[in-house]
Amino acid sequence: MTMPPMGPGWPPWQASPGYPPPGQPPVYPPAGYPPPGYPPGYPAQPGYPSYPPPGAPYGYPGYPGYPGQPMALQPGVIPLRPLSLSDIFNGAIRYVRANPKATLGLTAAVVVITQLFGLFIQVGPLAATGNLDAMLTSADNAGAMALSSITSFVGFLVNALGALLLTGMLTVVVGRAVFGTPISVGEAWDRIRGRLLPLIGLVALEAVGAAVIVGAVAAVIAGIAMAGNGYAAAALGIPLGLATFALLIWLYTMLSFAPIAVVLERKRVFAALSRSFALVRNGFWRVLGIRLLAAVVVGAVSTAVSMPFAIVTMVMASASSLSTTAVIIAATANTVGAIIGQIVTTPFSAGVDTLLYTDRRIRAEAFDLVLRSGAVSAMPGAGTDQLWLTGP
Repeated sequence: MTMPPMGPGWPPWQASPGYPPPGQPPVYPPAGYPPPGYPPGYPAQPGYPSYPPPGAPYGYPGYPGYPGQPMALQPGVIPLRPLSLSDIFNGAIRYVRANPKATLGLTAAVVVITQLFGLFIQVGPLAATGNLDAMLTSADNAGAMALSSITSFVGFLVNALGALLLTGMLTVVVGRAVFGTPISVGEAWDRIRGRLLPLIGLVALEAVGAAVIVGAVAAVIAGIAMAGNGYAAAALGIPLGLATFALLIWLYTMLSFAPIAVVLERKRVFAALSRSFALVRNGFWRVLGIRLLAAVVVGAVSTAVSMPFAIVTMVMASASSLSTTAVIIAATANTVGAIIGQIVTTPFSAGVDTLLYTDRRIRAEAFDLVLRSGAVSAMPGAGTDQLWLTGP
């Protein structure tokens, strides 16, 4: 179709190849054809994308950095897919913000009770025998030092049991937070109450195993040294000590999910140990790296929080003459710093371990499919708790 000339000296208007005449709607070629203007049969040039048909959704499927699939389902604190490091750390913070009463409130209650009870156990016997200064300095009285060591060990056991109970209850809270379901303190206690004995047995077994390993190595080195060969003891002790340290790190990583399996999967002690080995086996370095990074973060935050109280303790301990009041102030400041540090860091540590366990199940067992179906069809609350179970 031609149009009359636009003016004197203008050539007649001609329609360009590939474009429709004026007044007619454009005609798009099907997907995969070259852009308009190419002669029929001329292939598209390399580097030029094919054009989608009219009405196709806008996007960049196939291009790096532009995912073509929809976002993963996220009913709770994490997306239900394999997790990245930022997913794990962010989820460990989000579940605290989503349910502060069952995390910070529960943590504060357990930590305050156990720390104050431990402080009473340490201070009471020493104050009754008049050896209170043995808490901060070395005493000439061997009996006072022995009593101080015993009370410190008993206080450590009390705090360890409190931390074990708290970690188990926080694991239940994280398990619900994955589905965006809140949980009360009473419900968390009901879930953890029947798992306390397996948890205590698991921790005791791990402690005994570590003590046996370290004791056997120390006995071998001491036996060689007592035989009169100090050089052989040093030559054997250094590589043997390094090998023992590596073995303990390996066991620490391989058994890291056993407490979570006791709580969420309701496994027995040895079944939980086997379960942890199976989950960590093909992801050892990732599990170790994330746990070490979380430990560095927790240590830095705990040190920063407790530093003012540690300064008070050091000032009181360095006084020329220790009074009963100074010792009590120093012990109290040390306890308050420990309480605040645990309240801040314990929920984060429990969240990282539980979400890392969830990530390993997703990667090893396609557990995200179970979580997605459960997020849609399971009953909120106790119904989602059943999704963590394995086996009959």
